[in-house]
Amino acid sequence: MFSKTATTKSTSDCWDRLNRIQEELSRADVIVIGAGAGLSTSAGFTYSGERFQKNFQDFIEVYGFQDMYSAGFYPYKTLEEHWAYWSRYIYINRYQDAPKPVYANLLSLVQDKDYFVLTTNVDHCFQKAGFDKYRLFYTQGDYGLWQCSRPCHKKTYDNEAAVREMVEAQKNMRIPSELIPRCPVCGEPMSMNLRADNTFVEDAGWHSAAQRYQDFIRLHQGLRILFLELGVGDNTPGIIKYPFWQMTYQNPNAVYACINLGDAYAPKEIADRSICIHRDIGEVLKKLK
Repeated sequence: MFSKTATTKSTSDCWDRLNRIQEELSRADVIVIGAGAGLSTSAGFTYSGERFQKNFQDFIEVYGFQDMYSAGFYPYKTLEEHWAYWSRYIYINRYQDAPKPVYANLLSLVQDKDYFVLTTNVDHCFQKAGFDKYRLFYTQGDYGLWQCSRPCHKKTYDNEAAVREMVEAQKNMRIPSELIPRCPVCGEPMSMNLRADNTFVEDAGWHSAAQRYQDFIRLHQGLRILFLELGVGDNTPGIIKYPFWQMTYQNPNAVYACINLGDAYAPKEIADRSICIHRDIGEVLKKLK
């Protein structure tokens, strides 16, 4: 339906676009936030470079890993080593706070509005920053949850206490065998509740959040809605980007705003109701405050 020709790619008139977003934030009846990995990257949750080297130097030396993300897919020979890596990964990306107050700044802009958040991020930064958990839908899972690897049943389990114990107890890139998490129903190893393949468990909490999001969109049809897309790339555009374009197109009162360093664009069909800014999200949100 939409033209593949991207519009508003120029970085000129940034101040004018900031003013337009500020105006729309004020005038909107409803704000729907769509957040991707770029938002957490702006907040300091980087997966390579200094942060990766600081926390995984031993794994880097042994395996030559280049980044945290790809290392998570490595076929470790033992579960003890697998969970030594993943417990650290979970700990720094789920249970530590982001280095920069990007999420807090975003909350300050929308907390007095009727808002909802749809996100592919799995690091829980929204909730840690104070966003209402009933206005959040994590579509792709949560670093803080485990599930049966088979999976034999549709339930997830909080992992904070176990992860912290693994981090403390591991030596030589391995955790003690007794700490390997296993399914309480069938005894198989647990796995992360992340949408990586068809074993992903959509538990009762996931379905409740999905229903709240659908109800929110349905109840606000036709109102002045600001669809605010932050840091969404092209890996899974069907979750946030394309639906935001579609809903903006269908609602003449809606406005689409996209903030994404180097990758902010909109189709020509909604160009007159789109605001695209090619800047670091954290810097833009700070200016909007």
